[in-house]
Amino acid sequence: MQLSSDSSSYRLNANLADNSVVCLMAPTASGKTALVYELYDTGRYELISVDSALIYRDMNIGTAKPTTIELARYPHHLVDIIDPMQSYSVAEFVHDVARLIDSCHENGKIPLLVGGTMMYYMALLDGLSPVPDSDDSVRARVEQWRQDEGISALYDYLGEIDPISHERLNATDTQRITRAVEVYLQTDIPISDWQRKPKQALANNPNQQWHALTVMPDRPWLHTRIEQRLDIMWNDGLVAEVIGLLERYPLTPNLPSMRCVGYRQVLEYLVHIDHPVFEQPHLDKAQFHSAFEVLQSSAQSSLSDGATEALACQQMQNKALYATRQLAKRQYTWLRKVMQLPSTSMDGAIAAYTSSEEGYSIDRNMVVKAFTTMAQARDYLY
Repeated sequence: MQLSSDSSSYRLNANLADNSVVCLMAPTASGKTALVYELYDTGRYELISVDSALIYRDMNIGTAKPTTIELARYPHHLVDIIDPMQSYSVAEFVHDVARLIDSCHENGKIPLLVGGTMMYYMALLDGLSPVPDSDDSVRARVEQWRQDEGISALYDYLGEIDPISHERLNATDTQRITRAVEVYLQTDIPISDWQRKPKQALANNPNQQWHALTVMPDRPWLHTRIEQRLDIMWNDGLVAEVIGLLERYPLTPNLPSMRCVGYRQVLEYLVHIDHPVFEQPHLDKAQFHSAFEVLQSSAQSSLSDGATEALACQQMQNKALYATRQLAKRQYTWLRKVMQLPSTSMDGAIAAYTSSEEGYSIDRNMVVKAFTTMAQARDYLY
């Protein structure tokens, strides 16, 4: 069915009231963008990106970011909002989305949240523990500690001040270990204690009707799509894009932006071939070589046995493909969690969410629907 771009001829599905909030959740490369553009053309929606990679300026190819022309025609909130060396917390995301939802409704539009960062979605739908944001000075202090003594020192300290988190986290999970230490130094309360406090979710707003739509396509089909999209990224110049980022910004290997799938594998490749970009005065070459130290020695051993730079490039592409498939696997896990959330039934009865620890109930005005194809999600929205 072809849609008219004339919004006056368009009628929403009866399930979608004016106070609706629609979340279109699906794994990477599953075809969300085409449906979102079609919906935007009805004139009834505003688009809010739920993607932790699209937030970065100048990271375009490896994030599959819409082109400048596409963004002009189909504007997305929360795209290109920070530089690659900056951080953006889940709490900041939730705060921004709350503001944008209100703005969309005031404009007579339905906010359509689309993207693949499932942790962001769960923060909106299931809630966040009230863990405070890290103070900039505390963050800088902990980062200097990590650089001076390594993540193992922070992990050992975490064992002293928060044994629960210490046991739960992997010793190499730099991001979460660092965050846990920051929270304790700032509040004198272990992050595990903060995480046990009652969650607060935007989806619990009784004045809004939330539609959580999950799309879980056939795995072999998705794997083919992922491979095709990665081929496009390599041909479009992902390696050159990462080199350009290193030339422009004072990046470090442990920044959230440089942990993005695709970018991480290109960084490893550039380190292994000892690319001259790391001679830039604003880069700490030792940090990059330290981050990939074990992998680098393995790669050098292979090269000494006759491997070429072309082979190293192929290894990078293979690792990126594997990492992207693993990302999709994690996204499926998150989607199954979404499908288990309490949901309003179609006859209007509302399921109550009960916290076993706190003993409170929340009436949740949210419908959770699961699909296997984008076409099914489209039928629901029409």
